[in-house]
Order: sequence, then C-alpha cells, then structure tokens
Amino acid sequence: MRILLTILSTGLLLNACARPSSAEETGEWVKLFNGKDLSGWNYDADYWSVQDGAITGQTTPDKLLKYNTFCVLADKKPADFQLRLKYRIEGGNSGVQYRSQVVDEKKWVVSGYQADIDSSPTYSGINYQERGRGILADRGQLVEIMADGAKHVTPFAGKEYLQELAVKTERWNDYLIVVRGNHLQHFINGVLMSEVIDHQSDKATSSGIIALQAHAGPPMTVQFKDLELLELD
Repeated sequence: MRILLTILSTGLLLNACARPSSAEETGEWVKLFNGKDLSGWNYDADYWSVQDGAITGQTTPDKLLKYNTFCVLADKKPADFQLRLKYRIEGGNSGVQYRSQVVDEKKWVVSGYQADIDSSPTYSGINYQERGRGILADRGQLVEIMADGAKHVTPFAGKEYLQELAVKTERWNDYLIVVRGNHLQHFINGVLMSEVIDHQSDKATSSGIIALQAHAGPPMTVQFKDLELLELD
C-alpha cells in the first residue's frame, strides 16, 4: 500500500518519522551487539574489530580491500522488522545490508538490499541492492518497482536538501530501517531518505541476514553501535 507523503511548498517534509502500530509497540527490541566484542557476528578479523565500544570496519593504505567485505549477524534472518542503530564514517562508503544472503563465506561477501552510508554527499540514505539491481531509490525518491522491473519514481524532496537537513558529517547519526512486506523505508536522524515498494518478485527478497559493510577502495573507517532489532508480526 502506497504511503502518501505531504510536502510543503517550501520543501519541508512532513510525515518524516515511521510511526509503529499498536501491535509493534508491544514487541521487544533486541540488542544485536554487546558493546564489548563481536560475539554472534561472522567477519574477517583483518578489517573488523571493536573500538571505543563500537563495531569498527577499517581499511588503511597498507591494508586495502579489492572487494566489499561484511560483518554478518549470525543466526538471524528477519523478514518484517525495524532496525535502529548509530553510525559514524570517515572516508569511503559503507552500508547496512538486510534481507541479504552470504555468497562467499571465506571473504564474507553478501548480496541484497542495502541502506547506504557515505562519507561524501552522494549516497547516504539511498536504497542499493548489492550484487543485484544497483540503486533502487535515490535519496528523496519514492520508487515503486513493478513486476517487470519498470520503475515509477515519485520525488518527495531534494537530494541535496535532505543531505544538508539530516546527515552529520564524521559524527554519529541515527539510522532507522523499516521493512514491511515489499515496503522498504530508510530514515537518517528521523528524516525519510528513500522509500521502495518492490513488486519484482524474481529479484526481491522476503527475509535474510543483516550485515555491515567495509568497502573496497580508498582507506576508510566506519563505526556502528546501539544496534537493536524489532521483529514485526
């Protein structure tokens, strides 16, 4: 069901926060990270560790990545859920995978939906399908993907405007991912960044793993903390 977004002529976005139903409010938020070590996660220790109480993915000039690798939450493959966390990034690109699959357990490579994180003003908040269809919705877009893959795009706010409004460079940001059926929403610091309604059943996924990304390319550091999951009925 398409959610209607009301926008003022000044470009200010209303209805920017996901409001859980009464059934969801009775659920239990589960902590995914103990703040001390990476128990319950699968990862490449060359790139992932815990620093300052946060899950940290880091590459350096003498230890760069030629492929994206992930810190993968073990033993959970949620379907409908809300996932909230805090992130901070310096350099490069990262993201939070959900409803995803591991395609290489030696390198911890995954595919699937991604709530993007970026140190530049380009990608934060977009919906990207890793090793799949690429960008599904840019920041400021509601995209309905039809069964044949055709996209119906409805802009709801300017890409640059949302970046300036919501994203804190090299500081901690709140990320909320809301997934119900084929309806996917990404929020940063309480502001809706992108929204997808995915009818392309041969490309979509209904459940899967959660994972955090360390990206190939130049040196980068990304940190995550306060990760909590609310699975929905």
